This record gives sequence, C-alpha cells and structure tokens, in this order.
Amino acid sequence: MAASGYSDLREKLKSMTPHRDDYGNKIRASNGSGKGRKRKYRESEDDEYEHSDDSADLREQEARRVRSSVLQLSIFTPEECARIEEKIDEVVAKAEAGLYREHTVDRAPLRNKYFFGEGYTYGAQLERRGPGQERLYRKGEVDEIPSWVHELVIKRLVSNGVIPEGFVNSAVINDYQPGGCIVSHVDPMHIFARPIVSVSFFSDSALCFGCRFQFKPIRVSEPVFVLPVMRGSVTVLSGYAADDITHCIRPQDIKERRAVIILRKTKPDAPRLDSDSPLSPSPAQRPAPLKAKRSHRKADPDAAHRPRVLEMDKEENRHPSLSRHRRHSVSSENYRRRDEDHDKHQESSGRKVKMRRH
Repeated sequence: MAASGYSDLREKLKSMTPHRDDYGNKIRASNGSGKGRKRKYRESEDDEYEHSDDSADLREQEARRVRSSVLQLSIFTPEECARIEEKIDEVVAKAEAGLYREHTVDRAPLRNKYFFGEGYTYGAQLERRGPGQERLYRKGEVDEIPSWVHELVIKRLVSNGVIPEGFVNSAVINDYQPGGCIVSHVDPMHIFARPIVSVSFFSDSALCFGCRFQFKPIRVSEPVFVLPVMRGSVTVLSGYAADDITHCIRPQDIKERRAVIILRKTKPDAPRLDSDSPLSPSPAQRPAPLKAKRSHRKADPDAAHRPRVLEMDKEENRHPSLSRHRRHSVSSENYRRRDEDHDKHQESSGRKVKMRRH
C-alpha cells in the first residue's frame, strides 16, 4: 500500500496535479502567440522554472543525443517471453518462501528487486546520501545468477552481438505492480561498466529521460525523451543516455504488472562495503541459512506485494470459535462471582434477598 492511502501512485499523481494542465492553458491564453517570451510555472513552493524557445531547442538537442545513444532490439518471441516469465514467477515464489540470502531481495511499495551475482546499496540504504556513495555488498551476500538467466537470456544476447561473452556478472530483476515506479537516476558509474542492458517482460511500458520527481505531493516533470519499451524488447544504454542524463519509470507508465531483467558488469575497482559497515553484519550476527520449504501450492506472483500478516495476528485468528468461547466463559465467570459477592454482602447486612434462578 502506498503512502497516504493510495494503492496506485498513478491515482495519487493525477489527484495531486490537476492544476498543471489548466495552468498551462491559462499561460498560453494570456501570452497570445507567446513567441520568444519566457513562460514561468512553479513545480513547488521552493522551485520555479523558466521555459523559453531557447530551452525548447536545448531539450530537443538533448532528446536527439539520448536517441542516438540508445539501441533497441526485438529478440525474444512471445513464446520465449512466456517461458522466461514463468521463471520470474519462480523467483518470486522462492523469495516468498525465504530461500534467498539476506541481500538478494529488496522490497519497496509496488516494486520488488532481486539481486543476483552482485548487489549494491542505494537510496535510503546509504549511510551517506548522494551519487558516488553506492557500494557493492561483500562477495557472497547475494545469490548467484540463476542458470536460466544464462541459458534463456544472456546467451541470446551474446549470440545476437549485443554483449560480449563473459560480460555480465550482475543480474537484477525489477518486478513492478501497476502504479509502481523508480525515481530518476543514473546507474552508478563508479560501480557499473557500460553498456546497461535491460529486457522487458509481462507488459509494455516506457523509459523516460530527464524527469524530475518531487514528493509531498508526488509529481513528475515532463520528460526530455520518452522511449517505449515493449514486452520482449532489449534496451541498451550507453554514452549520453547512460551517463549524462537521468532515466526513470513513471507511475503512469506501469499500467499492468511488468518485470525487467537488468544485465550489467561491475568494474574491478568498484568499492565494496567493509566489515565495519552496519549493512554488512559479522558472521556471528548473520542469520543462519534458511531451510527450503516444501509447498504444493501454485506460485502467486502478486503475493510478494501484499502486506505481511504478523505471527500474533495468525495466532489470534487461528481458532476464532474457541477464542469467542473463552471470552464468553471468562465473562460469565466474572458475572457469577460478582453476583455471589453481592449475595454475601446483602446477607451480612441482615436483609433477605430473594434470587431468581435461570
């Protein structure tokens, strides 16, 4: 469940920003043709942005640079997509069963992330915020890349000349629910070599470049460039698109469940968390490996995004009829004792009380 009672960030985004279209229309009407004039609008109480014909030209130049440094290919057939999507569902089921290492699974509202091969700290996990502060986990703190990722995805990319043999040592699966998002960012340049390769599954979406996210309320500025990403498509970012402009997934662009497999190579000198880091517990503090759980139920891919039920809630609801019976018994016993005490009090005062039996 997202903040402020919204389950879908698209609804919150729409409800919080209805004024933007009306405001833009008012500006155009007041300026007439408006050619050559600067147009101002406020993104928040703290930020004011100016847009002119010159800035529009700059945005168009920026969009051309992004377009020239993005490669898209259609490699995977619908049948191949369906097979890979089944494997992604298996990853979700294993995570729900607790079969992965501590840092393999990273949960967020409407988006779960699964690190394989290499994992790293980012966002609120950082002890010190800001670009360049990201750190790889120590070796062995996330699970190895599953064999099916090598066989069904990486080999196909190598055979099609997208990446060289042995390039990938980090695979991340992002599993989005409708309205999920990932804020504007640049993949850490001190950690990952270029290019950045991603493959989309389950549904179509879009990758946006040059957006600004603002919160309380959540808003997303107009992107410099919008790149449609179809189910089964391969997207390769390098050069300007990878290094000089941010990219994001907006809430309104995730209309159905969508998953993306991101394939990257970590740099040999990429910094790692040391043993003193609070995010890297010592062997004595590290929890014991989880044992496999056997289950004959079919995996539910949506289960990973549902609120967890606490053990105390499970215990309370396990025998509801018994609980009600106990509460009734305790209540009846209290009333019986109260009547007996009252009876004794009346007798001691010398007054006779005639009790009616039920």
